[in-house]
Amino acid sequence: MIKLPSQSSGVTAAERFALDMLVDLSRLVPAPSGVEAAQVELTTGDRPRDLRGWAAAGWGIEVTDGVVRVPRAVLHTVIDIAGAADEQRATARDRYSRVPSSENPLVRAGLEREPIVQRAALALQAAARRAAGRRPFRTVAAWPDGRRWAAAFTHDLDVVAWWPAFTLLRAAELGRKGAFGRLARAAAAALGSLGRDPVTLGVAGVLDAEAHARVKSTWFILCGTPTLQTMRAGDLTYLPESPKAKGIVARVAAAGHEIALHGSFATLENQDAFAEQRVRLERLAGVSVRGVRQHYVRIHPGVTERAMAAAGFEYDATLGFPDRNGFRLGVADVVPRWDAVEDGPLGVDEVPFAWMDRALSKYRGIEDPMAWCSDALELAAAARAVGGLWTGLWHPNLTPALGYPDAPAAYAATIAGVLAEAPFVAPLATIVEWRRARRAVWARAVAADGRVEARSSSPTPFPLRLEDAEGRLAEPVDTRSPTGR
Repeated sequence: MIKLPSQSSGVTAAERFALDMLVDLSRLVPAPSGVEAAQVELTTGDRPRDLRGWAAAGWGIEVTDGVVRVPRAVLHTVIDIAGAADEQRATARDRYSRVPSSENPLVRAGLEREPIVQRAALALQAAARRAAGRRPFRTVAAWPDGRRWAAAFTHDLDVVAWWPAFTLLRAAELGRKGAFGRLARAAAAALGSLGRDPVTLGVAGVLDAEAHARVKSTWFILCGTPTLQTMRAGDLTYLPESPKAKGIVARVAAAGHEIALHGSFATLENQDAFAEQRVRLERLAGVSVRGVRQHYVRIHPGVTERAMAAAGFEYDATLGFPDRNGFRLGVADVVPRWDAVEDGPLGVDEVPFAWMDRALSKYRGIEDPMAWCSDALELAAAARAVGGLWTGLWHPNLTPALGYPDAPAAYAATIAGVLAEAPFVAPLATIVEWRRARRAVWARAVAADGRVEARSSSPTPFPLRLEDAEGRLAEPVDTRSPTGR
């Protein structure tokens, strides 16, 4: 458990947000002033360090009996990275109006494949354990069912109609790379698919692989009206109300997977476009749409999320890299979003993806699907090491007929490799609901026998439990009577 600085102690809004994020990622249980627990104090005057310097210095965290001292400079670093404040200040844009990866502080430091902010949170947890001494110490169990980490499988439905056009574009890409063997195999598969529907077959293949593994995933669906202009831009290419698209959405929903919005280019800073597409998708799918991910990972950090929140979305899943794989926010987990302009929290959570198939084939020139699988498992191991969440993005149109020989088998191998390490697996909306409930846990009292009474002010689909200083399951968390902290 941990006691945080009071609101009257001169902590800025940004520092409070960063500290709350570290406490959340550390799984420490906040305690009010009347409960005996170690106290966090913020320090000033620490000399500036780069990311590697802070990590080597244990994030500058100091421990004395009952006190954990955290440098304010570390909190500012957390806001810059995990709050994306650094990217919000960036003015550079690529041809899709995205903040280039080169503007990300982790990329500049060569640390984008490490959940480095989460490692800072674990350092805070270890410091709080030492500072507690004989005082009661509790953390919240990381994930449901006693799981120590989590994984989520997601899909962007970019292609439904006009599949031969996408095959020709892919053929040109393979030709430019000199991958003539793959090109010949893809051409043979495409010719064999004439008169058939390889897109729907690709979706069915993904659903079958996930059904075999008992995985429930999240599917992001484009829901605008295509025009010649949107097609040429690679944005909207299918009508969601078309029989083929409706059939895919119905099949995905019937299998128990989550339906979410794939925001078109028009939504970039437009809450009305977000709201219109969300309502349209809900009408089409017959379910509540709680999440969104931007097409082409096209987002203006801090601005786009404000429009998402205004349109009623609970979470965004955009903030991964388009051109490489890794942890764009330095976390493998669900975190709240920060508005660096308004100096306050945004109303959505972020579920950043760590791995995407096309980041390798399109941007890195890696055409071997099994190499994509190896990359996915490497990042999953990094997420597992911090007790976090690995989120992967697989496009269901990656099939032989559309130019990707061997890709379906690689996706099946990716699923098997991730599941071999026993993560908690669920659709993103379920994971966000769990994390909000875990984030809302607080210690209400400590009984005379040392038992801790804890509550959560947020509903949860799974029971919450505390863990003791040795990591053993301890008291249950009361979620029956939500109450403010």
